[in-house]
Amino acid sequence: MSPDLSAPRSPVRPVEVDRTSPVPLYFQVATRLQELIEKGEIGVGSRIENEVDLAERLGVSRPTTRRAIQYLVERGMLVRKRGVGTSVVHPKVRRPVELSSLYDDLRAADRTPRTEVLDLRTIAAPPEVAAALEIEPGGEIVWFERLRYAGGEPLALMHNAVPAGLLDVSAADLAEFGLYELLRRAGLVPRIANQVIGARSATTAEATVLGERRGASLLTMVRTAWDAEGQALEYGSHVYRASRYSFELNLSAG
Repeated sequence: MSPDLSAPRSPVRPVEVDRTSPVPLYFQVATRLQELIEKGEIGVGSRIENEVDLAERLGVSRPTTRRAIQYLVERGMLVRKRGVGTSVVHPKVRRPVELSSLYDDLRAADRTPRTEVLDLRTIAAPPEVAAALEIEPGGEIVWFERLRYAGGEPLALMHNAVPAGLLDVSAADLAEFGLYELLRRAGLVPRIANQVIGARSATTAEATVLGERRGASLLTMVRTAWDAEGQALEYGSHVYRASRYSFELNLSAG
């Protein structure tokens, strides 16, 4: 989205910072600005005040403000243009790395999820999927491909498989509910998962579906989930627009 030169500058309320905290001041400021953008209090297309005025309003130094803004520029939430200033590009979806579905996370964040079902069929499992689901090579699986939207924009292209006979699912079900909701309704509750997160460039087909340029950066996630008894419930291979999405981890020292 190109910055709207006619858009008013968005005055930012003062940010409370803890100068005794080990968390850097710039990160505290950046986190608060990110929260305001994600909540819509600073709208897409809004221009941010210049660094001098913003630093004064936030009650921090200009270098701290500059670094906070640069942090958000690097995360794809703000864009800087000479002669125009700094503008909000898009609120990025932040997803905690835990055992939940993208649909549930978007709904909890009030991001208006919508799903387009691109494929749904029963097929022989490819070797890597059969191994992940712990079924015989070539065993039958229900395979489906979905395009997930957030706030009207395509966000993720998702491929999933469940063992045949495990879940009776229709395209209408997949369009209306997240996979984990459908599993829970069938009495199948994911309790543990193995998940691998990576990154790569978009193929031409992926870029077209996701509204990105060819070669754009994508985040990838491959997951297998099991129930409490160790039964494999689902295999998923998803790609997400890196310009609109990130994974969030909370870490602590042991």
